[in-house]
Amino acid sequence: MLGNFDWEKLDIMRKIGSLVFVVFVFVGISVVGVSAQGGTSASLQSSKTIAQKAHSSLRGLPRYGVFDNITIDVQGSTVILGGKVITLGTKSAAANAVKDIPDVTEVVNNIDELPPSPFDDRIRREAYRTFVSRGPGQYFPDLNPDVRIIVENGQITLEGYVHSDGDRNMLNILANGVSGAFKVTNNLVVGRRVA
Repeated sequence: MLGNFDWEKLDIMRKIGSLVFVVFVFVGISVVGVSAQGGTSASLQSSKTIAQKAHSSLRGLPRYGVFDNITIDVQGSTVILGGKVITLGTKSAAANAVKDIPDVTEVVNNIDELPPSPFDDRIRREAYRTFVSRGPGQYFPDLNPDVRIIVENGQITLEGYVHSDGDRNMLNILANGVSGAFKVTNNLVVGRRVA
């Protein structure tokens, strides 16, 4: 019986079977890849939504002022808070405001609370008065200022957003003229605040 068996047909059938298997594997990997990309896209959208809601929550804090700067980094469902604040209670209030956002599973609070310093307080007041009276004062409204003035150990750091390079340079020049300031770091970004 084996003498009549067509070995050539068996070989062709094995090749066809191997080809069909490879096609199924390729299609399966493609479907998994598309699903993973969809998941990644959904994850990115979720992170963006969390970041926007976190920014909105922080803007609503009653003691979050011009001398505080809080940064937000979203990694999946974890929100990492950073930056520096001078008002006691702002650090914990920020974490509490963010932890109740839907889809947030963890809040890492790396905000630094700056120690009380009459020397730094004097520099803060002088920088603020100078910016409002001699510079582009529109960045310093009572609520949600676009520019933040961080003073630590006599060093001024400008954080936030301005509309033009001219405004960025003007604030930098004025900050460098503040009496008692040892150093100025200008981190101002030209453009609009994202959230």
